[in-house]
Amino acid sequence: MSKTPLIKGIHHVTATVNDAQEDYHFYTRVLGMRLVKKTVNFDNHHVYHFYYGDQVGSPGTVFTTFPYKGQPKVSQGVEGSGLIIATALSVPSASLQFWDERLKAHGVLVTHGERFGQAFLWFRDPSGLQIELIGDDNDAREPWQCPEEPTITVAEGIRGIHHVTISVAPEHWEAMLEFLPTEMNMQVLMSENNRVRLGVNGAGAGHYLELRRDTHVARGRNGIGTVHHVAWIVENDEALMAMRGRMEARGFKPTEFKDRKYFHSVYFKPYAGMWFEMATMQPGFTVDEPEETLGEHLLLPDWEEVNRAEIEAILPKVN
Repeated sequence: MSKTPLIKGIHHVTATVNDAQEDYHFYTRVLGMRLVKKTVNFDNHHVYHFYYGDQVGSPGTVFTTFPYKGQPKVSQGVEGSGLIIATALSVPSASLQFWDERLKAHGVLVTHGERFGQAFLWFRDPSGLQIELIGDDNDAREPWQCPEEPTITVAEGIRGIHHVTISVAPEHWEAMLEFLPTEMNMQVLMSENNRVRLGVNGAGAGHYLELRRDTHVARGRNGIGTVHHVAWIVENDEALMAMRGRMEARGFKPTEFKDRKYFHSVYFKPYAGMWFEMATMQPGFTVDEPEETLGEHLLLPDWEEVNRAEIEAILPKVN
């Protein structure tokens, strides 16, 4: 089977969170990201699906959430091996002091660190997700200029996803380090203590994955306050199905082709147990509303329009 490199970088990260209003306020008003799409979970229309990103929700800038507060059968998640345990967002290094002060002013507990020569801030969002703001002056992506938060200027704005960190149990460590370069177009760039950084289709913000080898950490469990999956960019449907074939050959039992309206995708679980998604770059978030009004209205997939009245009555109001 051909091993042509098909993975281009990080497409988005999706997490299960708690309260919708709390989540919306934190990511738009505190962090200054743009809500580029307000829709529903395509598998459960009683739950929002929020997409936060840059001005148009460019692949690599998008962090998405499912607010599951009050939903039956969805409990608090448990951090541990086999899960994505932290999501790092890229900012200019000179802005870290600004973010430290801003987060503390909003009652967020912040700690400072340095990894692979880059300073970062670590904190938890309102649902308990581990978030990092990492200083990367080589990230040339343009941040969203949030009109409601003019104090967050271009000099401070979040550029997009920098990397995610996966907790890997020792029994999966070697398998992951074989699988990622062989199938996912990644290379180990550097190591530090119990952690390695891999570059996806080269290197740079939005093209990193970090693995942390955790010897005495219990297996994690998805739920509120945990990342559900990271999605990786493939260029088109042809590349998507080619990658699906590779994962099937690996015995990972990938899902069928899924039309998520804003991209097409396939999901699978590699050795360490977390969900990976492969997602196309197109059609993008302007397929059903103009760039100027992205995220301002509830957008539904075509098959849910007949249920709009019921859905709008159930979903909590956010503003």
